[in-house]
Amino acid sequence: MNKWQTSIPERLSYGLSDAADNLVFQMMTMYLLFFYTDVFGLTPNEAAVLFVVARAADVFESLIIGVMIDNTHSKWGKSRPFFLWFSFPYVIFAVLTFVTPNFLPHAGKLVWAYVTYLGLGFFYTAVNLPITSILPTMTENEKETTLLGVIRQFFGSSVQIIVATFTIPLVALFGKGDQQKGFLLTIILFGFISLALILNTFFHVRERFTNEEINHQPLGAVWKMLKQNKPWMVISIVIFLYWMTTAIKNQTIIYYFKYVIREENLVSLANSFTLTALIGVVSIYFVSEHLGKKNTMLTGIGTAFIGQLIITYAAYSENMPVLFFGILVNSIGNGFIIGLVSIMIADTIRYGTAMGIQAEGVLASTDDFGVNLGLGLGGLVTAESLQLTGYVSNKSQSAATISAINLNFALIPLGLYIIMFLILLAYNESKIQAKINEITE
Repeated sequence: MNKWQTSIPERLSYGLSDAADNLVFQMMTMYLLFFYTDVFGLTPNEAAVLFVVARAADVFESLIIGVMIDNTHSKWGKSRPFFLWFSFPYVIFAVLTFVTPNFLPHAGKLVWAYVTYLGLGFFYTAVNLPITSILPTMTENEKETTLLGVIRQFFGSSVQIIVATFTIPLVALFGKGDQQKGFLLTIILFGFISLALILNTFFHVRERFTNEEINHQPLGAVWKMLKQNKPWMVISIVIFLYWMTTAIKNQTIIYYFKYVIREENLVSLANSFTLTALIGVVSIYFVSEHLGKKNTMLTGIGTAFIGQLIITYAAYSENMPVLFFGILVNSIGNGFIIGLVSIMIADTIRYGTAMGIQAEGVLASTDDFGVNLGLGLGGLVTAESLQLTGYVSNKSQSAATISAINLNFALIPLGLYIIMFLILLAYNESKIQAKINEITE
């Protein structure tokens, strides 16, 4: 089909779904470790263990939510009702995660952190995974699928930049010196906006293309298809590596400026340079027309690597202008990578459909699976490196801790980009497209 199948309001509403989730998600990825160690009162080791447990739970939750989507029968479709059912508990747990219960002893606070963070992880998956799983059911037009993916990531990246840039100033504004109050009021504001945007998505998006003859297949058949779906495996590994890289780097940036540069106020300025991610996101629609999706993502990884190389030089030489330039270049590359993820996942879902199994819920769960596993291991690397080098919050750090911060902020992401690039080389785009054309022509 060559005609557009979605309206402009529907496209915008679909894109705003990712903006909604990112308001909370970016608070988690960028500031939750800092919140736990410097505001809430956990040790880095306690935070590290919590992140690993939560992410391990999320791995199973992604599959559970995926199976739930594939077996949902409702007048609204399979993926769409999840926006309605889980938006309210998602926002409630987001707020509770940033509550500091000082009336509890330390052990009680630790339990509070586990319950709220594990709950937030589950409900995040429940409202985020449907964004990916619903995409291949909204349109069969490949160009429109790419456009919807670009719109989604444009809004998602825009909000990511907003959260990265304005969270600390908002915490200072609302808290007036009290970071516990500041973080809480900031997440309440973000949560209220997130709720409105998620519900807006529910009311405006539609599922149109579902093959009932191959829908709701038993898990055994789905598992057999997954083992034969090599493109899905490749993109799953790339997603995991990307989010591990992002977690390690993003969680470390505030420590780098607070303890290495001793200019915590520069965090917002540094994060504002990630605005250039939008250049990569917007360029996808045009660049992929000429290079294809795989080569466009490879270009993004290469660009991100060059930017990270500049960041590495600047971080160790403490050259701020060069560092900001490195963040700018790195962010352009990241825009290409993250903008293509949902689009290429949609292709692997259609590839599976061409193999006789429509399981958009399970296949889309790879996105959240990779995010959760990457964030978990990234959080573990960051937190444990601080713990092992004797990190003490709000104090001058030892040379070993400074070295660990630099390693996480600069060198480890550099290596992960190389691995990411090599893995993606195994993605056979021409084979995927040929198979998809068999069911769309």
